[in-house]
Amino acid sequence: MYVKVPRLTAGLIVFLLIIVLSTGSSENDWDLNFCGTWRHAKGNLNLIVSLSTGCERISISAGKNTLSIKGKITAHCKRSDLIPLDSFGLSLEEESKFCLYWEPLLDQLKLQVGEKNLTLCWPSSLHGSCCTDLSYGANEPEATYGITNGTIKTDVITGKTYTGYNFSGQSIECKTLCDQASNFNGNMNIQYPCARSTEVEMKADFRGYNIKSPVTKGVSAEPTAIVHLPRALKQAAKNTSKVVVTFFTNNVLFQEGHKEVRILNNVVGITIENEIIAGLSEQIKIDFHHDAISKMHSRKCVSWDTRKDPLSVTWTVDGCETKQRGSEHTECSCNHLTYFAVLVQLQPKPVRHLLALSVITSLGCAVSVISCVALIVFLCRKSRRSKEHSIPIHLGLALSLVFLNLLFFFTGVLANVGGHSVCTWVGAALHYSLLSSFTWMGIQVFHTFWLVYIVFRPSPKPYVWNLVGFVLPAVPVIILAGVGGIYGVREVVQSTNDSSPYLMCWMEKTDTALLAHYFTNIMILIVLVFSGIVMLFLVYREIRTRDEWRNNRVAFLSIWGLSCLFGTTWSLTFLDFGPLSDFVLFLSCILNSFQGFLLMLRYCMLDWMRKQAGGSALGSSSTGSTRQQMLQTHEKS
Repeated sequence: MYVKVPRLTAGLIVFLLIIVLSTGSSENDWDLNFCGTWRHAKGNLNLIVSLSTGCERISISAGKNTLSIKGKITAHCKRSDLIPLDSFGLSLEEESKFCLYWEPLLDQLKLQVGEKNLTLCWPSSLHGSCCTDLSYGANEPEATYGITNGTIKTDVITGKTYTGYNFSGQSIECKTLCDQASNFNGNMNIQYPCARSTEVEMKADFRGYNIKSPVTKGVSAEPTAIVHLPRALKQAAKNTSKVVVTFFTNNVLFQEGHKEVRILNNVVGITIENEIIAGLSEQIKIDFHHDAISKMHSRKCVSWDTRKDPLSVTWTVDGCETKQRGSEHTECSCNHLTYFAVLVQLQPKPVRHLLALSVITSLGCAVSVISCVALIVFLCRKSRRSKEHSIPIHLGLALSLVFLNLLFFFTGVLANVGGHSVCTWVGAALHYSLLSSFTWMGIQVFHTFWLVYIVFRPSPKPYVWNLVGFVLPAVPVIILAGVGGIYGVREVVQSTNDSSPYLMCWMEKTDTALLAHYFTNIMILIVLVFSGIVMLFLVYREIRTRDEWRNNRVAFLSIWGLSCLFGTTWSLTFLDFGPLSDFVLFLSCILNSFQGFLLMLRYCMLDWMRKQAGGSALGSSSTGSTRQQMLQTHEKS
């Protein structure tokens, strides 16, 4: 019997169906994204993980000192661990935020506690059965310690504190789930990836094999990765002859939130079950075809290092070589099996002309060391027949520059030979020598001001300058060394070959080290450069009316030498941008690395001209004013 439904009623039915369907989809999710706040006591905290294969349920519970994740939800991942959380810094607080992520298509389970990401189950290829359609079950009882503000994705469950939450799942064929997710989204590469695997049987006559990544319809007609398995892999495998190559298109699963780096496109996993393969005599080659990478950003082949921390994604360049084949092609050659990818360094930008700058710096440091030693000998001899107060200051600057240039000359060798353990000490020493040099330049500025403008009081004793110039810079260095994680090996990436970065001992690339760099080096440099420029202007105003100013050689040497003494050549550091950045970089490199030589040259020339003029560094004074006489005395030194 046909019943005619009014148009308004039909619309209401459709609207109600939409509400019912949307409600059902919010209660049952194909994956799991559960977050909450763990209320716990201060002290020792632990994570208990107990996972087994199957598809029944997963429970997240918490107590006074323990967070537990238990259940049967995985296809192949089995885990039973007690993980201390003391190193995460949670024991100092009474509440800690956490999130649990479950990806059925990859059989991956991740836990984020505070700012630490833990991979409880590694991602794997598409298997037979997936545990999905997760539904929210009954809560555990309320308690003082437990989980509060539980949310599923963006939906808040409750603001009360429960000891645990339960989720049950249903089993489904992974291929069916992958097709459903792909059809729902319209493009499998955007949000719902399905890792594809290829299993290769390495028979007795195995001579190598090439595997191409699956081509996604409507996305690209070319494979994004090609893997070449060498013949040496057959010889290295002892217990099995099967190797599995897996292509992951969702690299978000392998990102760890670092803003300065990101993983490009595909991640390739190469494994042999129950075997660790390393040190292959013939390397595995992986050709990655990716989006175009600008020359301003470096890229390198990396592998997932599971030895350092098997629970965290740790990418390392050890065991892999990088060959750039244009902006869209990178070839990786590695001697072990694990997960592989191309890592793009977004900040800082790679250094252009690194080889030329390194040669100039090394030459300049060597010449400056020799020049400063000669200058020290010259000043020591002069101090025997002269009681000028500025000689100890010049000696202090020369000594600090010797130490600075000597350490900088050998920093590359020490970083390659000694590694992180040696660079911790060398980096701290290099930082101290830099701060000491800046401090002595600041003392030169202050002493010049004292000579020119304060004429009725004697300048401070030499031991005061030594305390300020040598002891004061050690204070921040000792504090930073006590904090730890500041000094170590620093990589300087060159734009032409980012696979072989220049290693030096300096501050590491961490947020703490960057903050220390700004609060010590940059802040002191700004004060030094500003005060040096002001002092140069004041000195110029004093000597521009003198007869000796007409002598161009003396004028040039005076102002140029004072600019080196006052550290104003370091101001070029702040001009490294725009179209003239390369020119400024080379100019800054030349002036600062040859600074010791230029200072020695100035002292020798002024001393020679003093002898030619009969004892005056700038010749005879025409005005005879007290300030000019004090400036003349300063120029003699």
